[in-house]
Parts: sequence; C-alpha cells; structure tokens
Amino acid sequence: MPLEPRNSWREGKACDPVTAAYIAAGMRLVQRYLGPQARQMPVDQDNEIAVERPLLSFLSQRAVAAEVAKNPEPFPRVGNVATLRSTWRSHSDFIADLLSFGLWSHSSPAYWDTSRVIAAANQLKAGSCFSSNVHILADAIMELFVTQSRFRLQLVAVAVADGDEVIREAMVEHYHGALKSWKQLLTEVLKARKLRLRPGLTADDFVNLLAAVAEGTALRQLAEPATGILDRDNGRSLLGTAALALISGCIASADGTEDVPIEQYVDNMLGGSPAGPKETRARSTISAFPNSGQHGPASLRKDQT
Repeated sequence: MPLEPRNSWREGKACDPVTAAYIAAGMRLVQRYLGPQARQMPVDQDNEIAVERPLLSFLSQRAVAAEVAKNPEPFPRVGNVATLRSTWRSHSDFIADLLSFGLWSHSSPAYWDTSRVIAAANQLKAGSCFSSNVHILADAIMELFVTQSRFRLQLVAVAVADGDEVIREAMVEHYHGALKSWKQLLTEVLKARKLRLRPGLTADDFVNLLAAVAEGTALRQLAEPATGILDRDNGRSLLGTAALALISGCIASADGTEDVPIEQYVDNMLGGSPAGPKETRARSTISAFPNSGQHGPASLRKDQT
C-alpha cells in the first residue's frame, strides 16, 4: 500500500527495508550531485564549462532504482521502477519524503551532537575563555555545514519551495527542530552567566539571527572557500566573529546596568537621540519609496489616516 507522503519515515515505516533502501539510494544521489565533490555531467566535449545543471532531475525514478543496487548492508540491493512506483503514490511523494528525511536528519540532535559541538557548548556555560569557545563552536558548526550534503539539499529545497506546500512544511519543521536545541543552549548560557537579552528581543529573535548568519556564512564559504572565512591557523572564523557581535549587541548583564533596547543602546553609543518604533517605521517607509511624493504607497497612506 502506498505510503503517506509526509513524514512516513518517522512514523515507523522507515523500518520497512524496501522504503529504507530507496531513501538511502536517494540520499547518495543527493550527495553525488549536490556535493561535497558533486559530479559534473558534461554536455559539450568541446566546452569544459558546459555541464548539466539538473537541480533535482537527477532523482529520476530510473536513477534511484539503479542506485539501490549500490546500497551498503543491511539495505536491500534489488531495485526497480515498478517497486518504487508501488511504494509511493507518485514520484513527487518520493521526492517529498526524501526532502523531509534529509532536512529532518540535518536538524536532528544526532547531527549536531558531535564531540566538538558538545564540548564547546558546555564551555560556553562554564568555561573561562568565552570568546575562544564561541570560535571553537562556530568552527565545528561550519565544518558540519560545508562537509555534509544535507546543507546543499536545504539550499535546493529553499529554491524549489515556492508554491510547494509539502516542501515548505518540511522546511518549517526543519527550522523548528534545528533552532529548538540552540534556544535551549541560549537559555542555559544566559542563566549560568547571569545575563539577559535586551528588552524587545526574544530567544527566538536571537537564534533566528544566529541561524541566518550561520547559513549565510556557510553559503559564502561554499561559493569561495579561499575567501578567509575560516582561519584555522588562528582559531578564528567569520561566523565566530559575527556570533560575538550578536552577543555583544543583543545580550546585557542581568544586573540591569545596560538594560536598554538595542536601538537605544546604538543611539547612546553614537551620541544621538533614540528614535521610537513609529519614527523608525516612518523613516523606513519614506526611504523605501523615495519618488512617491508621499509617505509610502496608497495602502499605507490609507492606514495612517
């Protein structure tokens, strides 16, 4: 009987050897075509830069069925298109399950719980050199991002998520799972170090900012590895520096000596008068529509009347 298209692997059906075999084959194709060390398929022998860029077309039914033969133990090694079609209602359902599995395994605790990550995270709560441990943790996270195929799968999923509710739901679940453990670590560090987030900021705000910086830094590293984002010789990384900047701006002592919103903190530092939320929004609206002659589009002007 066909599997449900969403989260079937987490409902016990992944224990079925046939289902597991096809998922395993699909994940190997993800790594082969998305990297690291992705395979480039030439389309013109006279032009070395002319290569096939298939996005997800490499996960065709024939390709996945053929890949099953290369499964390691204990997965079955006999695959064919007919079995694939009888296991999933459609190939779209198979792709959805594959993306769900790939993204879920990327955000699951086992993926992040390497010895380096655990040791550095524990040192953040009690270690003597906080900034050094931030760099160590950042380096460990960057290594996971750039050496695993699942981050590349995430990038592809983002690219094709528009209009695809199944993929979008998988992305939402991925972020909820990935950020939950980091939010817990943040709470523990703040408590252990007697710190607090600045007024107006929440734990969700902080971990979302940190996730955006981490993913953007990893994307930059993948695009240009020699750019100096990772400085292993000096034990530093751009992600670690960005994380320290976020900590410096978003976190204050719990004794209340710097207990002001981040906007006021910046204005105080620069010697200006703080702008309230309404003034900040008004300025943003004006700058966004410089040639409109009025403060924003008609819909916004109507709301202000």
